[in-house]
Amino acid sequence: MSDLISLRRRFALAPLLAALSTALWASGCGGDNDKGPLPDATPVSTACLVSTDAGGVTVGSGVPGDPGLPEPSSGYRVGKQAVSGKTFMVSTANPRATQAGCEVLAAGGSAADAAVAVQMVLGLVEPQSSGLGGGTFVVYYDAASKTVQTYDGRETAPAGATENYLRWISDAQQTAPLPNARASGRSIGTPGTVRVLEMLHSDHGSRPWASLFDAGIALASNGFPISGRMADAIAGARSNLLRDPDAVAYFLKADGTSKLLGETIQNPDYAATLQAIASGGAAAFYSGAIAADIVAEINRTEAGADAPGALTPGATTLADLAGYQAVRRNPVCIDYRAHRVCGMGPPSSGGIAVAQTLGILENFGLNAFGPSALDIEGGKPSVMGVHLISEAQRLAYADRNKYVADTDFVPLPANGVSSMLDKAYLRDRANLISFSASMGVALPGVFPGAVALGSSDQEGKGTSHVSIVDAQGNAVSMTTTIESGMGAYRFVRGFLLNNELTDFSATPSDAAGPIANRVQPLKRPRSSMAPTVVLQRNADGSNGELLMATGSPGGATIIQFVTKTVVGVLDWGLDAQQATSLVNFGSSNSTTTGIGGEHPNIVAADNGNGDALVTGLRALGHVVSVSAQSSGVSTVLKVQVDGQPRLQGGADPRREGLVLGD
Repeated sequence: MSDLISLRRRFALAPLLAALSTALWASGCGGDNDKGPLPDATPVSTACLVSTDAGGVTVGSGVPGDPGLPEPSSGYRVGKQAVSGKTFMVSTANPRATQAGCEVLAAGGSAADAAVAVQMVLGLVEPQSSGLGGGTFVVYYDAASKTVQTYDGRETAPAGATENYLRWISDAQQTAPLPNARASGRSIGTPGTVRVLEMLHSDHGSRPWASLFDAGIALASNGFPISGRMADAIAGARSNLLRDPDAVAYFLKADGTSKLLGETIQNPDYAATLQAIASGGAAAFYSGAIAADIVAEINRTEAGADAPGALTPGATTLADLAGYQAVRRNPVCIDYRAHRVCGMGPPSSGGIAVAQTLGILENFGLNAFGPSALDIEGGKPSVMGVHLISEAQRLAYADRNKYVADTDFVPLPANGVSSMLDKAYLRDRANLISFSASMGVALPGVFPGAVALGSSDQEGKGTSHVSIVDAQGNAVSMTTTIESGMGAYRFVRGFLLNNELTDFSATPSDAAGPIANRVQPLKRPRSSMAPTVVLQRNADGSNGELLMATGSPGGATIIQFVTKTVVGVLDWGLDAQQATSLVNFGSSNSTTTGIGGEHPNIVAADNGNGDALVTGLRALGHVVSVSAQSSGVSTVLKVQVDGQPRLQGGADPRREGLVLGD
């Protein structure tokens, strides 16, 4: 009943807030000027408003300029500008989630509190990308101690998994899982998001755990209009969703067609799941009725009547869920010029690969190769800038593909992270880069005593990123995922289950030896998620103040998206939005270099033959693709304005993101 009364009070405030919004914005309340899609809910705090040409509106007000007015998803929305804030800020890939986080911060909550609230809403309004059924990595900066801690909520393989778990049904039946590895129960790892958020909140939360679920429960109960990206995801996955009666009931209409952009959708099962976790903590998810339903879904052997057929079950048991543990891990940090860049270590490869790329690039004067024709979209990258960064990435990915996996099972070569980030080693790698020609495909580095290993570059792309800074200066950089879009297409208790285990190499070895990222019982699949914080570095080499929190979805290309954003700020002086919006580019160590053709500053027509950047790279031997790239960078910077500290935020124009602050 108290929740209902709270909701009524919130909606009763809507007319008053709408009337006051213009005046409030004249006095300096901040928000994003994007007019992109989003649902409805009225914030209590007047700080969490969205700026428009006419002043400011609340998310969900329904008035012109409200991101709560869904519109078709698009490849790139031009015109986004950096958002300014005073003491707190949140940037996410969906306006409703941003609003939920902003309200927690405005009420005095911490960055950790806001992260919990944001994820509970993201799992509802962006179910194709992340949620309770997936996994999460968090990089946390503590402003008081100036320390960085990372949190591993990566999914795990069940105890009953074998090295051929994704490869074939059994040793006796050596055929592929049905209907395929991803849509079978074999792809579903034991979820980690709920457990890791509980750990993060226990360490750094200040608001009551149960209060952080209010926004998600309200939206699930009352409904929200479907956004463009969610509508596209439903339509694109329809044939696969048909195998799950629960998914059919939620995502499709009675006639079997996909629910559409702007249609209101309610999710009472999700509300009930959130209520259970709010009152019972993570234990309510990892044991009892919710856990039993998850296990039953993973072990289902027959598809629904809408798409009949056999399903290969997984091996997950109730013991796998009950035994799941999130892990506090040491960050992976590298000194880059005057800064320290810190990210997530194994089982993610993102932190090491970003750090290696930067360590290689530190040997070049990148500031001389910044973008030209600078505009609010980030300008036009230079040929040499893209060439050097792409070549450095080829070298980093070569090491990633060979050496990096869950280090609880397969150790890194030599002395581990310190050897892979050794400045002398990275200088030797930099010496392999030519100014006049692309190397094509790089070989991995050689480390004394390293065991013979095969290589694998596997990874999907169903992910979201959140960057938050609270009023005390603490920061959360959180990347959260269900792996590919719509995960395993399996829906239980109001949320989708991940297909994260397909991030493992299905083949356990190749001619060079065992693959580090092969399936093993209770192992965590390698990821490329790269939540990142950048710190000022003090004269004595110690950690200084926070400068930046950033990250992105995008599968293995996350490493490229994060690198271009960090370089954009540190080397090229771009603001938070310019660095976020900047053309996506890079290489995952193939002969191909990607240039994001969705960007307005790239001429993608005729395979890029009329674009000077593309033709310049081809002259250096790059095989260039101008296919659109779907990053989802969320960035918060600390800046100085007239000698005063301020926050500045950017949200990727390739998604539905929004920045809000005070």
